[in-house]
Amino acid sequence: MGHLYALDFDGVICDSCGETAISALKAAKLRWPPLFDGVDSTIEDWIVDQMITVRPVVETGYETLLLVRLLLETRVPSIRKSSVSEGLKVEDILENWFKLKPIIMEEWNENREELIDLFGKVRDDWLERDFTGWIGANRLYPGTADALRFASSKVYIVTTKQSRFADALLRELAGVTIAPERLYGLGTGPKVEVLKKLQKMPEHQGLTLHFVEDRLATLKNVIKEPELDNWNLYLVNWGFNTQKEREEAQANPRIQVIELSDFSSKLK
Repeated sequence: MGHLYALDFDGVICDSCGETAISALKAAKLRWPPLFDGVDSTIEDWIVDQMITVRPVVETGYETLLLVRLLLETRVPSIRKSSVSEGLKVEDILENWFKLKPIIMEEWNENREELIDLFGKVRDDWLERDFTGWIGANRLYPGTADALRFASSKVYIVTTKQSRFADALLRELAGVTIAPERLYGLGTGPKVEVLKKLQKMPEHQGLTLHFVEDRLATLKNVIKEPELDNWNLYLVNWGFNTQKEREEAQANPRIQVIELSDFSSKLK
């Protein structure tokens, strides 16, 4: 009958790590200007490097602003406002981000929606002023553009990225235009709800369902929903996840860990 693929974007199709880290730093400097007084390019470069390391914990882009500030607090003791930054290491962030995030959100008195808006505005501004530079700060994983271009399966993009950015990158880097109704971006609801919606559509009845992700936590959320038992679940081994997460996924009978070559051949 055919196949339907719901694909995550960042970490599956696009390596946005460099652009995300730079945009997050720009946005953090706008959000908390006094904290960056006296912060030189050496510290900024260090933050960008560390952001690439901690990228696996990020579910939604606004969290990157929090990570920039938290990393800065670990490096510059005089600006510390959180109870968690002293002695904090990158490994601790990777292990405990889901516990750290609500603590710092409260201690810094931050607002999720305002951070989302600011992060989007910073990206919009960069895109408008230097479109080529913004696009160039992203890259597609090898083979993913062709896989999308020549896919015979029905393909949907299900991402926590704002749709306009995913759309621009797909057009410019992959030469692919995904119809708006097939691109579920930030604000379209949790991924588990999007998958439920997709499987209920009359035109999808009888199709074999596949969901490809780079975040183990997201796949575990799907597994918790009996209604989604018919989805084949895949964790990519090239995205923003850790060796520990890949090993945990391999031990889970519901999840297949796949390589780039598997991905390209599956979409055909």
